[in-house]
Amino acid sequence: MPHFDKAMIFDIISGSFVDGPGIRTTVFFKGCNLRCKWCHNPEGISPKQQLMIFKNKCLSCGKCTEVCENKPCILCGRCAMVCPNDARKICGREYSVAEVFEKIIKDKAFYDASGGGVTCSGGECMLQTEFLMKFLKLCKSNGIHTAVDTAGNVPLEWFEKVLPYTDLFLYDIKCMDSDLHINGTGVDNALILKNYIYLIKHAKVYVRVPVIGGFNDDLQEFTKIDDFLKQYPPSNVELLPYHAMGEHKYNALNKTNF
Repeated sequence: MPHFDKAMIFDIISGSFVDGPGIRTTVFFKGCNLRCKWCHNPEGISPKQQLMIFKNKCLSCGKCTEVCENKPCILCGRCAMVCPNDARKICGREYSVAEVFEKIIKDKAFYDASGGGVTCSGGECMLQTEFLMKFLKLCKSNGIHTAVDTAGNVPLEWFEKVLPYTDLFLYDIKCMDSDLHINGTGVDNALILKNYIYLIKHAKVYVRVPVIGGFNDDLQEFTKIDDFLKQYPPSNVELLPYHAMGEHKYNALNKTNF
């Protein structure tokens, strides 16, 4: 299991209404071991810092090249600091548990009033399990509701680590057919389903099913998902419609797909 005193995080967004109950702050951990063809957070796939260049924002002013002292790029961030139109962004930075907590605790009044809390997402937050466990434990000790948004493709022992400090799991079930899952995500779904069956016996779980055209949107596949969830019922099921909001991020990373 990885042991991190710090975690690589690419965003912390407050005021979310789509990552669990109530008003929430969502912490996006960098790094994922799936390669979903429809991923809308491609900047969360690599576990390392990346430079994102939004060409549609570029004014061609040349300020970035004036301050650049390193070729090839070493992600020093000088170009992003001087860009007048935010066309360049260093994606990802290391945080300590205390640094992340300092950001999320500011909104505790909103959590308490709305029944909200903190959601750890990604990428795949479970890949930085030791840090995640420490952060969730700190949140719980301060009366903050915790949720873990996961694709489930990690060893069961890692879930056992965070389970005592997690009030809710948001769990992706993308399809039931193993070959289809491999084609769409790059990995088999056997471990994902095994972990899910364990979790619903020990925790509150909301299942989220992305609806992807040409992948899992046919009656046969949804019948399989329905039969599986009837056998192992979660606390809630949500269908997530496909959107193309991440397309500009692929362009900024100079990637077309993964």
